Amino acid sequence: MNWKKMMAVGLAAVSMMVFVTGCGSDTKTANTELPKKIVIGLDDSFPPMGFKDDKGEIVGLDIDMAKEAAKRAGMEVEFKAIDWSSKEAELKSKKIDALWNGLTVSPEREKNILFSNPYMKDKQYIVVRNDDDSIKSKADLAGKVVGVQQASTGESALQNDPSGKTVKETKSYADFVSAFMDLGIGRVDAVIADGVIARYLMTKEPGKYKIVDGTDYGVDNFAVGFRKDDTALRDNINGILADMKKDGTADKIVEKWLGSSADLDKSDAK
Repeated sequence: MNWKKMMAVGLAAVSMMVFVTGCGSDTKTANTELPKKIVIGLDDSFPPMGFKDDKGEIVGLDIDMAKEAAKRAGMEVEFKAIDWSSKEAELKSKKIDALWNGLTVSPEREKNILFSNPYMKDKQYIVVRNDDDSIKSKADLAGKVVGVQQASTGESALQNDPSGKTVKETKSYADFVSAFMDLGIGRVDAVIADGVIARYLMTKEPGKYKIVDGTDYGVDNFAVGFRKDDTALRDNINGILADMKKDGTADKIVEKWLGSSADLDKSDAK
């Protein structure tokens, strides 16, 4: 083979390598593109974060936040009611793309879920009937029947606290609305619930329930949950949420549902 043929073969080989490398780069980029549609899984009986109104439509604080975020990302959004106790399986099986429903960050959940930056702060409290003065502290739960939402942070908080070892019975419910109904009619003596939902339900039935002062189980951080490998989607939502906090949109949404935006976490909006 003369030198001209050798040079031609060499150039062809280099061109092929560039082409293959370029294709690989395009494939990688495609995998990090945002989806045209995002399906959000939620417990649709979790007011004020996400629930069905009188018309059967899913509404709530997190619904408004997710709709605005999807709009800014140029994505369609669909809300899908799921069994909250199976939320991680629903996410992993790709039946949904995200969990956005007052989802609390915890070390256990971080093993299977990729979390956004926190957007709200909350606490778990003991809630009792307004006419019940027998429970004034965690120690007073001894011998009582306590309601929790199944697979909730409140359930874990009670199980991991010394007070949880002294209760007579822990009753798990599919949703907080059912737990509060049973509290109202005396089937349970107390409910461990997020402050956000407790305060909201208390406004719907004034004078029926009360939060026991000084009984919180520590600060909870609400965040959006994604599959572990969906870093591009998570990062995009992080940026959008930060912008929503900076421009006041998040404040307006939280104030609409809670009357105040004091619980909004703005640590990433500076």
